[in-house]
Amino acid sequence: MKSILVHPPQQAIRAEIKLAASKSECNRALIINALTDFQCDLTNISEARDSQTMLRLLQSEDSVADVIDAGTTMRFLTAYFTVSNQHKLMTGTPRMCERPIGILVDALRVLGAEIEYQNVEGYPPMQLNGFNYSGKSELTIRGDVSSQYISALLLIAPSLPEGLTINLAGEVGSRPYIEMTLKQMEHFGIKYSADWVANILKVEPGTYQPQPYAIESDWSGASYWYCIVALADDAEVELLGLKQNSLQGDSAIVDIMAQLGVDSSYTDHGVLLRKIPAADSIEWDFTNCPDLAQTVAVCCAVKNIHLTLTGIESLKIKETDRVFALQEELKKLGAELNEVEKDHKYVVVRKSDWEPGSTPSIFTYDDHRMALAFAPVGMVRDIIIEEPGVVVKSYPGYWKDLATVTTWEEMQLS
Repeated sequence: MKSILVHPPQQAIRAEIKLAASKSECNRALIINALTDFQCDLTNISEARDSQTMLRLLQSEDSVADVIDAGTTMRFLTAYFTVSNQHKLMTGTPRMCERPIGILVDALRVLGAEIEYQNVEGYPPMQLNGFNYSGKSELTIRGDVSSQYISALLLIAPSLPEGLTINLAGEVGSRPYIEMTLKQMEHFGIKYSADWVANILKVEPGTYQPQPYAIESDWSGASYWYCIVALADDAEVELLGLKQNSLQGDSAIVDIMAQLGVDSSYTDHGVLLRKIPAADSIEWDFTNCPDLAQTVAVCCAVKNIHLTLTGIESLKIKETDRVFALQEELKKLGAELNEVEKDHKYVVVRKSDWEPGSTPSIFTYDDHRMALAFAPVGMVRDIIIEEPGVVVKSYPGYWKDLATVTTWEEMQLS
């Protein structure tokens, strides 16, 4: 088994980091581009495996679309292949085939899709057998499960003869991702209205207009550098390619990390991170930025900051059950993630220090964000990250970038 041993830096950190492009923005732009018959000028396309898989499958004439472990790619392509009347078998890794898709499929069927599950009802793999518009232009869909279902439907909505009205039932999670989808659609000429009081989204029928589009750097990727600065003794890092008025919900890391000891100041090229005093405790609702939860939990565990988390229920159906994964691996840092109210509130508390001379070895559960979130612990002490190659899913250059501020070495564990 391959692993990486990260060592604490031996000197002050001063760095400029060109972050990977946002796969969230990129994947939406790739679908829109496909709906313009690939006429858009897209720049800074993400090198993340999820986006490269999306790009490859959009260009493929193969009857099987294997998304590997890319959830967004699975959801977006299912909607796109359906509305473009392509017959495809949608499949992925064993874990991908354990991630639910029934809410999206049910909605597509209402619109006129013919979709057959090949194994378990509500889960991939499934066969797409064409699309015959049903004449229905209004749907009700749960808003508290996955914003990807909603974004998938929004992206194809202009292609429907009467557009689409979506009524969101219940609480709406990851709203910034839905707003990102709508803003990108608007950039390409689509008209919409969003009533966030009644939770009604309406997209007018229309045609995407080819436009140049530069994909922003990834705020999710930025979060790991915020953690590095927060944990290092002396650090100043400029992250290139980030915008102050970002469409990405994970830009919330600016406000979160202001409480954990990192100041942000915007420059002509991105954002400059500097150390400041940290709070003793923090409470945050991650409903709109669930991908930040692991990073923040690790940072607080190491800095001995009492963290209260809410809005992390969706983490249980990600690449792994991230709540369980955090509970297991935080123990190796002497910390615990405890549920204090059923399915509602969790706390991270530091229970003990590391054993002298020990080197924690973090199991990554085939989840890129586990590797990305725990590696910054190396700013404080040696830490082993098992199966480090999982970062290719969202941040392929992570280890190369990390090598600019500290040392690490490859290991082979039995």
